[in-house]
Amino acid sequence: MNKVKNIVMLGFGDMGKGIAQVCLMAGYNVVAVDVNDELIKKGLDYNKTGFEKLESKGKLPKGVSVVEIMSRLSVGKNLIEASKDADLVIEAVVEKLNLKQKLCKDVMENSPDHCIFASNTSSMNITEIAKDCVKPQNVIGMHFFNPAPMMRLIEVIKGDKSSDEAMEIGVKVSESLPCLRGERYVARVLKSRPGFIVNRVLSPSSIYSNYILDLAYEKGIPWEQVDSDLSRPNAPMSLLTLADFTGRDIAYHGQLYYAEKLSPDYKPGKVLTMQYNEKKLGKKTGQGFYDWSKGRPQPDLSKKAGLVNSLVFAAINANEGCRILEEGVVDSWKVIDEAVLAGMNFPGPMKYAIEHYEELSELLEEYSEKLGKPYLKPCELLKTGKFVKMV
Repeated sequence: MNKVKNIVMLGFGDMGKGIAQVCLMAGYNVVAVDVNDELIKKGLDYNKTGFEKLESKGKLPKGVSVVEIMSRLSVGKNLIEASKDADLVIEAVVEKLNLKQKLCKDVMENSPDHCIFASNTSSMNITEIAKDCVKPQNVIGMHFFNPAPMMRLIEVIKGDKSSDEAMEIGVKVSESLPCLRGERYVARVLKSRPGFIVNRVLSPSSIYSNYILDLAYEKGIPWEQVDSDLSRPNAPMSLLTLADFTGRDIAYHGQLYYAEKLSPDYKPGKVLTMQYNEKKLGKKTGQGFYDWSKGRPQPDLSKKAGLVNSLVFAAINANEGCRILEEGVVDSWKVIDEAVLAGMNFPGPMKYAIEHYEELSELLEEYSEKLGKPYLKPCELLKTGKFVKMV
């Protein structure tokens, strides 16, 4: 089934260079295509340095050297030329639908009949990406989590016209890619819906977070105290530090996307809108919740604001898990929990909900009214507990 030898990595930025690395470690030939000379240089340096570190620690596959691995990596700017011998093209460019559609169309028109086009989009509809191409049956999603060599999860997504064979190839290739931190986990996404599994299940947390942030701003509560409320114990980075690191513009556009596709209740709150308009986007602009001008901030989390009911987040995530079960995105609650653990390094919401769905449903009824956000109301599958049998 898996006859893939030659992979084109379309986009050689932060995500693309990491995906290229695991593809090379698995033994594939990789052509990295990017129009940006600086990204190509950084991507080559990243891979060479990364492989040298792995070699020094004895973590390269037996009998494989840095020289041999790097000999299987080439770079270029001409996608049409690179596509001619491609078995699989993995696209990891910016999240712009029209750009992804054009690249998909170009690849499918200039590649062998068997070539698979796999988009690394984090939430866009695979069917939409494949809309104008000549071989929509060969288009799937392969959503990696950053950094790809370290994060265990890959979501393989089926579009409306994706063939079973294309899906199987995507799964087989994904399973063949090594992970430097634990065993690779590949989740099949049976239907392309916004956010797929992990991002979708966690996405409505932003509705409650926006409420908390806006409330804290109105009360003049320091961000460090709110951060202490929101952050998980022993997390490598506090939640608001992570929000700054990721970029408040990313959150802003993400919430607008979900507001359009799922519910207006996702619309960015006052604080996020203010940060976006004032260009206080976090690390990239030097200021977000925290000052980044002297490097990564070290917030004092010793004092809490006392604004957050953490059980509300558990309820919201379990409810969204039940929604994607209702929509047919997945057919098992276990897949949701395993995907969240593999993609985010914390437990998924469903196992807890099995014994507490009635309590969580009541909490959502209360908070959907309190926040004026009807999207947070419990769905039928959560209220009835019927998801429990969807193992």
